[in-house]
Amino acid sequence: MASDAKYRRVLLKISGEGLMGDQDYGLEAATVDRIAREVRSVRDQGVEVCCVVGGGNIFRGVSGAADGMERAAADYMGMLATVINALSLQNAIERLGVPSRVQSAITMPTVCESYIRRRAIRHLEKGRVVIFAAGTGNPFFTTDTAAALRAVEMGCDALLKATQVDGVYSADPKKVADAERYDRLSFREVLAQDLRVMDAAAVALCRENRVPILVFNLHQDGAFADVVRGRGRFTIIAEEG
Repeated sequence: MASDAKYRRVLLKISGEGLMGDQDYGLEAATVDRIAREVRSVRDQGVEVCCVVGGGNIFRGVSGAADGMERAAADYMGMLATVINALSLQNAIERLGVPSRVQSAITMPTVCESYIRRRAIRHLEKGRVVIFAAGTGNPFFTTDTAAALRAVEMGCDALLKATQVDGVYSADPKKVADAERYDRLSFREVLAQDLRVMDAAAVALCRENRVPILVFNLHQDGAFADVVRGRGRFTIIAEEG
């Protein structure tokens, strides 16, 4: 591992909305390519990188359920949307010369590998980027929970959540001008204050397994690499003390 990298293995959580760029729907090629370059820059530091992508840029299960669709069916549709995003990110990463694998929690061997924990770990050890798709493979669970689960299963040193802002705030800073920004929070504070960084199940899973969550703005060039070095602007959520 590069001498200035703080973590040996990390999981990057990217929302589906983070892949839209300035569009209202779908994938923006330039944004996906830029995220791929960010991933490569961290991998080039000698850090093992895996990713979980959301699907909200294509279909969001909760919204589908709100429109009258059965929640389980809507969630499965959302899982398939994450596979589309994962394949797009894989293509962009491999065009940069970085080997990668997509592993889906829903079996689809014609398209990608099925999720197998030991195989995923082996890919990481060989320097491949692993992109986990289809969430946990179960309805009623978010991709945040999938990210926390995979981070624990992979033995990651940290879960890095890429957002639209540079950390955790007391309220949406785009709507509340005087929202307070936090540099550091405990898991207990996040849950007690209902800060909605990630859903409660994801936060609790990271807390139980002592996996810190680092929240940063992926739209800032070089931010992912900076956070892995412990630099730049981000909020760290970890155990107290």
